[in-house]
Amino acid sequence: MTSNLKQMTVLITGASAGIGEACAHSFAQAGANIILTARRLDRLEKLAGLLKTEFSVNVLPLALDVRNNNKVQQMINSLPESFKNIDILVNNAGLVLGVEKAHQTPTTDVDIMVDTNVKGVLHLIRHVVPKMISRNSGHVINISSIAGHEAYPGGSVYCASKHAVDALTKSLRMDVVDTPLRITAISPGLVDTEFSMVRFRGDAQKAAAVYKGLEALVAQDIAEAVLFAASRPEHVQIADMIIFPTQQAAATVVHRSD
Repeated sequence: MTSNLKQMTVLITGASAGIGEACAHSFAQAGANIILTARRLDRLEKLAGLLKTEFSVNVLPLALDVRNNNKVQQMINSLPESFKNIDILVNNAGLVLGVEKAHQTPTTDVDIMVDTNVKGVLHLIRHVVPKMISRNSGHVINISSIAGHEAYPGGSVYCASKHAVDALTKSLRMDVVDTPLRITAISPGLVDTEFSMVRFRGDAQKAAAVYKGLEALVAQDIAEAVLFAASRPEHVQIADMIIFPTQQAAATVVHRSD
């Protein structure tokens, strides 16, 4: 038994590539209407056109930097009537920069990671969840990481930010336990997306080395998990999923074939 997602409204942050883009395809295929947000509006508009054509759903592409609380508030408050009632929020926007040690990480990188990965999630929660509570219905799905469960060297700030997402998810679940809202975290291991390209600032060789010698997860693997969580019956709440490729057993335990 599953919950019907047809005609539900889903807001996805970081929807211009990777896991966010894959989630948009999965929800659109299930018949949901989609609000696509990211900083790269050109990509969103192209994706919106594809989803409308292929799945005959309503799609609204909007440029948004989740770090800017005022912009998030303006976006939520100015949604067209047909998109105002957000049923599912997928907090996917996030990034990692560099592999420096904690005491060597540039302050600008710290600010970008914390503002995006932590404050960005909080901004969306602050402006979407109260409306869900008032309607007595809603589901928040935070895309976290194995880095939210385990720390590793060279990832201090990113790990701290994802540990924060894990704590936020658990606390929010407690905060709304007296409502029908559901709160979920999806915590992937190695997923072959733009993630490592961003981390290594466009160095394709270093990015490729992260996934060398194993079959990493792909964005669609995570999107399917998100869709599974969202489509459970109303009395079922998926609290957290940790998802690894078969050749990974922990954040830093990976078997690589020759």
